[in-house]
Amino acid sequence: MAGFVELLRTNRNYRNLWTGQVVSEVGDHFNNIAVFSLVLETTGSGLIVSGVLLARGVAMMIAGPLAGVALDRADRRQLMIWSDAIRAVVAVCFGLCLIYPATWLLYLLSAMLMFCSPFFTSGRAAILPRIATREQLHTANTLTQTTQWTNLAIGMFLGGTSVHSLGYEAAFALNAMSFVVSAFSVSRLSLPEGFRPAGLPRERMVARPLHEYREGLRYMRSVPLVFGLALLGVGWATGGGAAQVLFSLFGEKVFNKGAAGIGIIWGFAAIGLIAGGATAHRLMPRLSFRAYLWLVALCYLVHGVAYAAFSQMQSFAWALFFIALSRAAVGMTSTMNMTQLLRTVDDAYRGRVFSTFESMNWGMMMISMTAAGFASDYYDTRTIGLWSGLASGSVSIFWIWAVLAGKLPEPRLEDRQ
Repeated sequence: MAGFVELLRTNRNYRNLWTGQVVSEVGDHFNNIAVFSLVLETTGSGLIVSGVLLARGVAMMIAGPLAGVALDRADRRQLMIWSDAIRAVVAVCFGLCLIYPATWLLYLLSAMLMFCSPFFTSGRAAILPRIATREQLHTANTLTQTTQWTNLAIGMFLGGTSVHSLGYEAAFALNAMSFVVSAFSVSRLSLPEGFRPAGLPRERMVARPLHEYREGLRYMRSVPLVFGLALLGVGWATGGGAAQVLFSLFGEKVFNKGAAGIGIIWGFAAIGLIAGGATAHRLMPRLSFRAYLWLVALCYLVHGVAYAAFSQMQSFAWALFFIALSRAAVGMTSTMNMTQLLRTVDDAYRGRVFSTFESMNWGMMMISMTAAGFASDYYDTRTIGLWSGLASGSVSIFWIWAVLAGKLPEPRLEDRQ
């Protein structure tokens, strides 16, 4: 905790970035609860929830390559500000769904909101190694991720309560205001050399986006750890996407807790993520590279088993315990893996690498969400949850094979620009 406080006290740029993150992410979760609860209240169909998430996933897949190339060829700070500004307008437009409750409008607005997202999230990851020293980087990454999960807990707990007591209008309005605050905070970032990728001539803009995106893919393939982590994320998403649909179904239908139940499940998941991130923050500096690799395998195994157990619990309290345990394992791997990427990926490729990670994960999550949404209208929710947990946890087998086969050597010094 002292390291987090010291980072916020001494690093003005990170403090501004963190402030914008806190406000905007809490607003996002108000929106998520409102949208999912509105869908289930008006239609009662898990398939429609899946459709909303599918619209977001398609938009992310389309936007990812565009965002990656733009972030590696333009001012990353300016792109993040524009992302926030456009999302503020889109968030206001969600109020139209209360006047004109058409499913297609929810799909469209959800897609527009997510299309702008990678320009901000990948941009934030790309500039983090520029605004934090190498000694601060692991702490900055841990604080960024644990803040994200703290915001998830706060946003989901408060979001469920606010939707129930204040209505959908308040949730959509708060989401819009959060983007305005975020844009202002990002505008206060300052570096003498600016926020273009290191070594990029100021006059050079995006000229050959397809060629440059392929160049980024070749770079990812050339660094075994980066390539392995990309595949690991896709493997996790085979079950992780279904979880996005199932959380709403477990809260509303299995445990009959309504919007508040969705918020509580998401909130406990966030508590687990925070605990896992905090544990990783303490462990990572003490681990050898090989110990890190084996800990990742263990965490994914625990995650899969715990999520499968969550899906079978009859007691709401025990279900919350196992979902927190499952997400604690995810929080540990997410924090450790992101620190490795931030230390390894060359600045010239960060936009493309981080946006590609997002696109690949969302692509598989889209398939998983679609399958879970269709299955929810024909199969028991608990059965779908069991298979989702087993699918996510199975990536530990791939990772163990890669470690034993020597496919994941520690990155060379020349890879760490």
